[in-house]
Amino acid sequence: MTSRAAQLPRWAKLLGVLAVVLVLVFTGLRLVHRLTDVFGTETHDRSGPALLKSVRDLSRYDAASGNFQVVVDLEKDTKFLPDAIRGTRTLYVGAGSVDAYVDLGQVGSGDVRVNDARTSATLKLPHARLGDPSLDTDRSYAVSKQRGLLDRLGDLFSDNPNDERAVRKLAAKHIGEAARDSGLTARAERNTTDMLRGLLRSLGFKDVKVSYGT
Repeated sequence: MTSRAAQLPRWAKLLGVLAVVLVLVFTGLRLVHRLTDVFGTETHDRSGPALLKSVRDLSRYDAASGNFQVVVDLEKDTKFLPDAIRGTRTLYVGAGSVDAYVDLGQVGSGDVRVNDARTSATLKLPHARLGDPSLDTDRSYAVSKQRGLLDRLGDLFSDNPNDERAVRKLAAKHIGEAARDSGLTARAERNTTDMLRGLLRSLGFKDVKVSYGT
């Protein structure tokens, strides 16, 4: 047995040592988790009060909002290494919303015309625009995560293991693209028109015309 062990190549011995080290590391992690379950954990919120940093006035009318859901399949590979050694793949369900609004702050004095009898009004508004996608973290979750051996070891020494910023950013991007193709801005313009007509007619205007342009 001793002669066979001596005949093993150096790389085989190194692999054997690495395997033993990995077994000890994962065994230690399991013991830590078991001790945590035994002693339990407590959560204390010692956050300071929220501070008001700035205030800005809003002049936009949020006229429509769309809810979207996307399944993100993000895979990162490393050249010349198999996925079992180095590589990640995350399947993530992202849920979020996008608002469509009309910026009434861009309406100038020449964009609103009223006749002398105050029975007819013509308004020209800027086209509706889309806001930034807002990802709902309560309804978004990772379905599965696959990480190579080196990535798992890296998580042990990382301040933010299982970081999901990449898939969240990609989910928000896809939601924004879906909102642009959904006709949400057209719906926002129709809702804005209905709101202004109802408001002005309640003030005595009988003929209200609303158009949109640059």
